[in-house]
Amino acid sequence: MARESDDRDDWPTPPRKTAELFGHEDAERVLLSAWRSGRLPHAWLIAGPEGIGKATLAFRFARFVLAGGRGEGLALDPEHPVFRRVASGGHADLMTVERRFTDEERQKRRESIGVDDVRAAGAFLRLTPAEGGWRVVVIDAADDMTANAANALLKTLEEPSARALILLVCHAPGRLPATIRSRCCRLALKPLAAEVMASLIERHLPEMSREDAATLIAPSGGSIGRALALAGEGGLELAKELDALFAGLPRIDAPALHRFADRLARSGADGAYQVVTSLMSHRLAGAIAAAARAGGGEGEESALARRLAGLAPLDRWIEVWDKVARLFKEADGLHLDRKQVVLNAFFALERAARDEARP
Repeated sequence: MARESDDRDDWPTPPRKTAELFGHEDAERVLLSAWRSGRLPHAWLIAGPEGIGKATLAFRFARFVLAGGRGEGLALDPEHPVFRRVASGGHADLMTVERRFTDEERQKRRESIGVDDVRAAGAFLRLTPAEGGWRVVVIDAADDMTANAANALLKTLEEPSARALILLVCHAPGRLPATIRSRCCRLALKPLAAEVMASLIERHLPEMSREDAATLIAPSGGSIGRALALAGEGGLELAKELDALFAGLPRIDAPALHRFADRLARSGADGAYQVVTSLMSHRLAGAIAAAARAGGGEGEESALARRLAGLAPLDRWIEVWDKVARLFKEADGLHLDRKQVVLNAFFALERAARDEARP
């Protein structure tokens, strides 16, 4: 599945260069309080869904610590020398561990963070701080570490150096060994609120209408990174085509469905395919939830809820949603033909609607 994190350099502003952070004031207060206590834990596990600002917070705190921890909050002026050196990747007391690039053109990253990368970070932390303060390592993302890399990190966590700080950005903490989780102070970030999402979309995509922004917000799960990924992969157009197909139930427009599936099966359409499967799962789940509330509310999901409720009982649609979700999951793991996967998902919907319509 395509990565949707704001924790990579291909987003509008990389986290190490981002001066502002929205929606995580509580997490900032926790870090600030820990620093002021004089007993700062040496390792933090900053966890939460992809694309909500975890890496941005990690670099924000790293700059604060490297600048001596003075000020009312974690924010540092972009003109501050520490901010500028961190943004350029040139601060002597900061090391970032991430998946390396595989070619000179820096077009593609490796699949994982290797043991040598983590061992290098351990050696870095044992050195005396070049500027007399702290040494900081940001691992982005801890999910990407191999088993051997995780074991190497564990050794560093078990024998922490003085004035050394490790910030682990993590999308799915459950994938990390319990021994690592137990040696870190966990800071769980929540998905961004809808109003924060709307503000960020307006900031990144000022030409987008509020209606279109709302279309991106709904399936993004509080992740601005995911919302921007949806926009970048033509998510708005795909959502409209998807809703048009839904509107044809109980008889889906077969030629339109095949054209839609053909488009997703083309070479280079991986991102669009992932957008559609995510949107379809989200639309169905939202419609089922709306139908359970007697179809209240407005928007595409409520309109679909009313249509589904008129075609078959709620438990039938829950069964179909579960089948479609499993189909998409198995397709990713088995590399099944994308066109057939999309067709089968819609055929499952059509069969449910038609079976219930029969006398």
